[in-house]
Amino acid sequence: MRENTFFDTEKHEILSLDEIARLGAQQMLRLALEAEIESFLEAMQHRKLEDGRAAVVRNGTHKPRNITVGSGTITVSVPRTRSRDGGENFNSIILPPYMRRSPKVDEVVPLLYLRGLSNGDIYPALSKLLGDEVSGLSSANITRLKANWQQQYEQWRRRDLSKKEYCYIWVDGIHFNVRFGDNRLCVLVVIGAPRKGKKEIIAVESGYRESAESWSSLLRQLKQRGLRSFRLAIGDGALGFWKALREVYPECKEQRCWVHKTANVLDKLPKHLQKQVKRDLHEIYNADTKERANKAFDTFVRNYQNKYPKAVECLVKDRESLLSFYDFPAIHWQHIRSTNPIESAFATVRLRSDKTRGHGTETTTLLMVYKLIEQASKRWQKLRGSNMIEFVMTGHKFINGELQVAA
Repeated sequence: MRENTFFDTEKHEILSLDEIARLGAQQMLRLALEAEIESFLEAMQHRKLEDGRAAVVRNGTHKPRNITVGSGTITVSVPRTRSRDGGENFNSIILPPYMRRSPKVDEVVPLLYLRGLSNGDIYPALSKLLGDEVSGLSSANITRLKANWQQQYEQWRRRDLSKKEYCYIWVDGIHFNVRFGDNRLCVLVVIGAPRKGKKEIIAVESGYRESAESWSSLLRQLKQRGLRSFRLAIGDGALGFWKALREVYPECKEQRCWVHKTANVLDKLPKHLQKQVKRDLHEIYNADTKERANKAFDTFVRNYQNKYPKAVECLVKDRESLLSFYDFPAIHWQHIRSTNPIESAFATVRLRSDKTRGHGTETTTLLMVYKLIEQASKRWQKLRGSNMIEFVMTGHKFINGELQVAA
């Protein structure tokens, strides 16, 4: 028997490793749905009819349907209940009625399109990976899907923002080569943390490089749609964003990204020193008070000023904005010292853009970036210490990350 195969003694046939994975996924989904409905029925035990019988009982299953998951297309029948008193029935959270594909599979379509596959190429590619019956992903459906994306994006980018308020925002840009264009496209992205703490996408717009003009245009659009100022903006020090921010939202404080700054400083030093310098930089932004951070900052300047003035100048020019995070809750420091929250959203996009020479037109590239980040946002979690955001929003003072309570 070949490697990576399994003999099914009941059907007397050899199964491949992929088929085993698919059947395993199908079985695990059945078990999960069974556990989910049992939990629901247990929670409904208090509901009784006048004669003492249970008000909610099992009632077979819904019609079988195909679901496309990472291991292929599986068939499942979702269990159902019957409510004898007209009350709530079982609705699966794991597998809602509208779902035909797992979110992971939905992410694959924009990724493939971003890599340059046409509508006619995507379905055969997925069929090869996931089996012949890729639920809901025919070439015609993909065309309709992209048209829906365009409509969704246009509605989203014009939505009213007057009821939105964000404590922190992270900004960055990602560059693409586009077909039929003379310039590289820069997609400008803004992500924000509202009062409840779960990050949201605020803007995904095209710009010319990362210029102040492009950022000013974006920020003015947000303000015109009713978006109020933020308490802190986090971004790379090289962005034209900062000039734009001071013009449009001058009251917002600035925090330069320590990850970008570290890379910029190290780039101006010989390799044999970089490991030590990185530790010295960590001493600054990992200090538990602003005073200690400033002492570590001064030590860094003394140690490297004479031999490596360009590296020191790169650090010193943004000194104040590198240490802004000390005026905010300590539990938020890991989130607001860098643009990591937005970089993680870019990770999938960057992985593919670095290896692809042309991504389609400017419009399709912008649309695909929006969809990729939208999919990534579904997995975002609340900021640690999200309850502290309310104190920041209401103007409470923090010193070295500690809330100052009036005597």
